[in-house]
Amino acid sequence: MDFLSLPKGPVTLTGMQVPACLIGQQGDLAQIELTLAGGRIVSPGEAPQAAQVDLGGAMVFPAFVDMHTHLDKGHIWTRAPNPDGTFAGALETVAADRAANWSAADVRSRMDFGLRSAWAQGTRAIRTHIDSMPPQDGISFPVFAELREQWAGRIELQGTCLVAIDNVGRETFFPRTARLVAETGGVLGCVSYPVDDLEARLVTFFEIAAELGLATDMHVDETLDPTVNTLRKIAETKLALGFDAPLSVGHCCSLSVLAEAEAAETLDLVARAGIDVVSLPMCNMYLQDRQAGRTPRYRGVTLVHEMRARGINVSFASDNTRDPFYAYGDLDMLEVMREATRIAHLDHAGDDWPCAFVTNPARACRFAAPSLAPGAPADLVITRARSWTELFARPQSDRIVIRNGAQIDRSLPDFSELDHLMR
Repeated sequence: MDFLSLPKGPVTLTGMQVPACLIGQQGDLAQIELTLAGGRIVSPGEAPQAAQVDLGGAMVFPAFVDMHTHLDKGHIWTRAPNPDGTFAGALETVAADRAANWSAADVRSRMDFGLRSAWAQGTRAIRTHIDSMPPQDGISFPVFAELREQWAGRIELQGTCLVAIDNVGRETFFPRTARLVAETGGVLGCVSYPVDDLEARLVTFFEIAAELGLATDMHVDETLDPTVNTLRKIAETKLALGFDAPLSVGHCCSLSVLAEAEAAETLDLVARAGIDVVSLPMCNMYLQDRQAGRTPRYRGVTLVHEMRARGINVSFASDNTRDPFYAYGDLDMLEVMREATRIAHLDHAGDDWPCAFVTNPARACRFAAPSLAPGAPADLVITRARSWTELFARPQSDRIVIRNGAQIDRSLPDFSELDHLMR
């Protein structure tokens, strides 16, 4: 149950704290008050009769942006568990389940379940990767387009095709898939790993994106093999082509095991190329360095501190949810923030990391920037916590979510709703 019920009508919320970086200030937490009226944040003079509510130091955030998810894979664990928790096990299990079960009705039900979960947690914008190996692209993208229309005004959605780099070519199905992406207003994506003709395939990928006017998003180097560094080739190719549309890359796990000099040179290129990076620490810790009977030594978290030091736009996101790539999760960006802070040691490392869960991903995806300024939509997540240690000590299950100035029903969908799909 929420710890507070807000009155209806205009209201001025006092006694709140917000990460200073989210309002363009220096320092840690800043004291603010917000007046909400007509679904927006307004100056106090615009609502002189607003009810006053003192939140007693509660921490508040703009609604979150989750820029790397897999809504189409979500919640298949019950019928398709990963047999050994490995990356290979995830690939094989998902491929088999996709071939057997991913009808339009199945994908629609699970995607909508995920969206209702994210809505209740306080997320306002999501980019989802969509498995696009034919015939799945022709099944899932129309479903995505329907859901994007149905959720308009609540969660802004972007869809990104997901295909292996060795399927990127003029002679493959990829140009047709790319046109489907363009027709649905999506983002061109692929998974990058070492192949003999990697540079040629990257050139084709960027050329097709430029021809169709598409932003791009790639899964990159999701491995702890220290010989793998396709990220460097991606940055070099983007620079050589002068490709100036947005490019986001996710995972980049192998950076954590490269020699220091090679990692530094690669990150310098990424910074020069203007590439946005998203780290997925929960999924990476689940899959990376998993070997039976052996305690993991390396956890696959990419070099976020070194990226930030170079001015690279770094974000964190949910990634997979209750599927063979990650058995857990609930599209809860407060959970992502809590776990990323612990895993990547974001504490004691500067005051601007909260941007990596709100404004940085919005900038990477070109979503409207979340704001607490007058005129912005009144989309807020209010917690009971009064400090970072209180925020991260508990899951904040009693948070308040305000969308368009109104407190929403935060009831999460029950997993039993999906039981009929799991038989």
